[in-house]
Amino acid sequence: MKFNVNQQDLQSALNYCQGVIEKRSTLPILSNVLMDVSNSKLIITATDLDLIFIHQIDNIEVVEEGRTTTTSSIMYDIVRKFTSGKKINLSLSNESKLQLESDNSIFNLNCINSSEFPLTDENFNENEFVINSKKLLKLLNKCKFSVSNDETRHYLSGIYFHQTIVDDKNYLTAVATDSHRMSISKTRLEQKINFEPVILPKKTIFQLVSLLDSYDGDVKISNVKSKIKFELDKSILISKLIDGKFPNYIQVIPKNNQKKLEINLKLFLNSVDRVASVSLDKKDGVKFNLTKESLNLSVNNTNSGDGNETLNVKFDHDLEISFNSRYLLDVASQIDGENIEIFFNDTGSPALIKDPGDFDSIYVVMPMKG
Repeated sequence: MKFNVNQQDLQSALNYCQGVIEKRSTLPILSNVLMDVSNSKLIITATDLDLIFIHQIDNIEVVEEGRTTTTSSIMYDIVRKFTSGKKINLSLSNESKLQLESDNSIFNLNCINSSEFPLTDENFNENEFVINSKKLLKLLNKCKFSVSNDETRHYLSGIYFHQTIVDDKNYLTAVATDSHRMSISKTRLEQKINFEPVILPKKTIFQLVSLLDSYDGDVKISNVKSKIKFELDKSILISKLIDGKFPNYIQVIPKNNQKKLEINLKLFLNSVDRVASVSLDKKDGVKFNLTKESLNLSVNNTNSGDGNETLNVKFDHDLEISFNSRYLLDVASQIDGENIEIFFNDTGSPALIKDPGDFDSIYVVMPMKG
């Protein structure tokens, strides 16, 4: 195997591999990336057995075709320290040594034979549909902060994707909840798709977000029983799905929250952020004291003190209610419009948050007791 490749192309591919590969893997081969060189292409594969990332670099100069595996983290560290945009020559001097050469540097890295690399070949060609990358990214971003960290309820530790129909229109809908807050966002589909509901794991979500952040184009999605595949222009992500039943989230959406608070988003975000400063771990509730046209926000921490701020708002009722400040900040940071709308029922009931700039997304936040 002998070829050369542009430094930046290799660095960005290895950068994605870093997120997939487990830092403390028991199997040495899982710390490695598989490099396959043929037909003027380099295909790089990384896996942790639950997630597979495959990336293709085109138009490389191939002197000799071949394949091998080497430690991802070390190779990435070397490649990113090479001069940006320069050519890197790679060659397999023997079975167990891969040579990297650029400018005046030469490195020889240990290899493991590519035959040991776990590859699964599955037929994903059924249930395919295509979605714009920005629409998919939006769904992920609007929901990812509500994913649960509670290991005991594994079915909540991902985003639930399913097809919904509203007024005869088809949507791909994403939902996440940790039972204290919930995000729901949907995007319009051109037509009905053949797609079974799935729960996408947290690690996959964050890998997908980082891939989509720098990609503008179509994403082809296909799923078979327990796996899902996302195909971008040059990258493929294949992931196992979470096995479990997502709860009936529709019944959690408040139906009779009539008390509407509308407030400038920036004003609200900055104000909550400031008063929450007295709470070091952000665990103390932000208390809302709402009267006609005035909102008083306060946080009281026995160890560090208290803070409060008053804002002029549109509101027609009297209400006292407390929320975890982190939850409010997370939701507010995903609002597209200039204002945020919060609908209340009473002190003990969840609040419904809407975004006047995005009718396809809603949020539910539980109040804090006491």
